[in-house]
Amino acid sequence: MAFGISKGMVAPLMVINFCLYLISAAIAGYLLNSAFDHVSTSGNPATSTFLTFVLIASMVGLASVIAGAHHLRVWRTESLASAAAAATIAWLLTLLAMGVACKEIHFRYGRNKRLKTIEAFMIILSLFELLYLLALHAGSVTREGYANTPGDRNVKNPNYGTPAAAAV
Repeated sequence: MAFGISKGMVAPLMVINFCLYLISAAIAGYLLNSAFDHVSTSGNPATSTFLTFVLIASMVGLASVIAGAHHLRVWRTESLASAAAAATIAWLLTLLAMGVACKEIHFRYGRNKRLKTIEAFMIILSLFELLYLLALHAGSVTREGYANTPGDRNVKNPNYGTPAAAAV
């Protein structure tokens, strides 16, 4: 156990990411719906773009948490690939939304408390998604608890099931 990363480290990060992504998607959806209902020319034109990025990043982030939950349940190297790929895409989209959030923080007009909250959530989520991604990869480096790794001596026959020629 080189890093001490195991299921116990990945699970709380997944729960935190799920809650933050769900809250940010709900707030962004509410703000986008309000922007559609109350069209005004005095607002910030980048807000609708930011909210679109937040919604896309939140949905992909929730999908990465679902893939991570499957990986946490199975905890095999085969399920790590899908969980890590989904987490990488979610992190990159969250970084995109965070970049727009950092740029939008400097605007003085058209910002309410919900918009400030979602900007803060995107900045925090970029850190937590990175930690989740690193925890997934650190678990594979330490081979802690993974079944069917190439150096595993407990597996007698890596070919599962009946060969096709013997089944005929």
